[in-house]
Amino acid sequence: MTISLYDASVPVFKQMMGTLSIILDKAEKHAKSENIAQETLLSARLFPDMYDLTRQIQMSSDFAKAVSARLAGMEIPSYPDNETTFDELQQRIDKTIQFLSSIPRERVDGSEEREIVVRAGTPREKTYIAQPYLLHHGLPQFFFHVTIAYAILRHSGVEIGKTDYMGKL
Repeated sequence: MTISLYDASVPVFKQMMGTLSIILDKAEKHAKSENIAQETLLSARLFPDMYDLTRQIQMSSDFAKAVSARLAGMEIPSYPDNETTFDELQQRIDKTIQFLSSIPRERVDGSEEREIVVRAGTPREKTYIAQPYLLHHGLPQFFFHVTIAYAILRHSGVEIGKTDYMGKL
């Protein structure tokens, strides 16, 4: 049995963006119950040279929407990276999920051989074929940022576990 490019991308991105919503909600409740300023958690990072929680969530959103849009041959929506609260990050997650939900299956399925150019016209330009782009670039990048967001919150004492990470299937 084969799996479609759509099934390997859009629903996966939606599931894990839902995960970010779940763990962010738990982080907000943790901050309130422990009297921790939300800025403290949102600016937390695993190591000084790594992005903070806010940026990890923004990057997760960016990869979810950009990879999916490229696979579908659609314009990538641009969101300003100006979130400073749990609520604003939840809104970004919701916008990302709404965008993902708008992508028609037929725009993605059958595009396995589509040429995808990332950072077109820059010295960092790279050309991919759609299926390897998803499997070897897009998904690993996306999961990295989701996982780091999870690790930051877990390291910060938020009571989350594997079932929270897996989200709603």
